Amino acid sequence: MTDVQFDYTQQDATGQSCTAHAWAKVPAPLTPSQRTALKDRARALLQQHNAVLVAHYYVDGDLQDLAMETGGCVSDSLEMARFGRDHAAQTLIVAGVRFMGESAKILSPQKRVLMPDLDATCSLDLGCPPDQFAAFCDAHPDRTVVVYANTSAAVKARADWMVTSSCAEAIVRHLHEQGQKILWAPDRHLGSYVQRQTGADMLMWQGDCIVHNEFKGVELELLRQEHPQAKVLVHPESPKSVVDQADVVGSTAQLLKAVMTMDAPEFIVATDNGMFHRMRQSAPTKRLIEAPTAGNSATCKSCAHCPWMAMNALQGVIDCLERGTGEVQVDEPVRTQALGCIDRMLDFVKANPAAISQPSRGFVPNIGAA
Repeated sequence: MTDVQFDYTQQDATGQSCTAHAWAKVPAPLTPSQRTALKDRARALLQQHNAVLVAHYYVDGDLQDLAMETGGCVSDSLEMARFGRDHAAQTLIVAGVRFMGESAKILSPQKRVLMPDLDATCSLDLGCPPDQFAAFCDAHPDRTVVVYANTSAAVKARADWMVTSSCAEAIVRHLHEQGQKILWAPDRHLGSYVQRQTGADMLMWQGDCIVHNEFKGVELELLRQEHPQAKVLVHPESPKSVVDQADVVGSTAQLLKAVMTMDAPEFIVATDNGMFHRMRQSAPTKRLIEAPTAGNSATCKSCAHCPWMAMNALQGVIDCLERGTGEVQVDEPVRTQALGCIDRMLDFVKANPAAISQPSRGFVPNIGAA
């Protein structure tokens, strides 16, 4: 097992302190009149430029609404990848973090891919530098390299498979059944969860998401006692102490489906709180409670919201369409090399839709699989 971590108080490649720089760029809340004016302008520009907006569940609710109102997409990273590739629009606006824009460009090199803010990155991406990852792979040539979507194009170029949280378990199970040993990167919590579910031989890179890593198992147990009727929904990037208390463990799309379909009055949700916007729209009668991160404790880096996702804003959509800012480029041969692992995932999902149709069940302490 490798032990490569990333200190988020240090400077990133641009010389900025990563999370501090991100929070400083998060725009102030809009007034109702400002929101209306910006959405109208962005809507007109999308039509004018034959562009479509693809937004992740974690970005600002105004962007999610704009995407839905203009024929775009609000989804997890798997559906974002498929939607952008298959849509007729020649300009894709990707509201999310940089690896999502890179994935769109890898799949659609002939299209123009723009982002509201190219500085929007991801702790998992930052915590897996391509040169260090390449050395890790070189040291273990007997292993099949499986990387999570939350990685740079350069890391994907070194991989055999890319996975998202919705299909990781199914793909690793498939590889395990073939007798393959896995080199996994970068999220250690998701990797450990998949390993427990599949029994695969997995060598882990030690990365984590600054949002999901902060959910606290002890505090969650106390919160469950206060809300005995609540179902616990957990993203598998969370620590084991949190996953072990889940009624449902799944991707963002799978957690959304659980809120919509499960017969429960309230849910405790352990994922980025940007997800609550779509959940409230889809299940307005359900009560949603944020899983605890221990608030402003000494270790809290996120308080359940990604600072880089929060950088995405309506004004950024307008700027990239009016001024051409935020264009994503992925040079050759990295693009072609990365395309292989993404296409392999998409082909697997297309051939095995039932493998990811249902979220995985979590675990209840002292009972086992629920």
